Amino acid sequence: MTTSFWLAIGLVLIFEGLGPLLAPKGWRAMIGQLVSQPDHQLRRVGGCLVVAGAVMVFMLS
Repeated sequence: MTTSFWLAIGLVLIFEGLGPLLAPKGWRAMIGQLVSQPDHQLRRVGGCLVVAGAVMVFMLS
């Protein structure tokens, strides 16, 4: 269980790091657009990401 958790964290870090590594200007522009979004919109996007991740974990386990 612990090994799987750290493996998952490592994969998240890899995928999160790909944006700034490969396209720093586009990544910065995307972050700039996120800053201008209202809180309720960010919560909706975050909720969708959490649900999508939970579904993927459920389907793969």
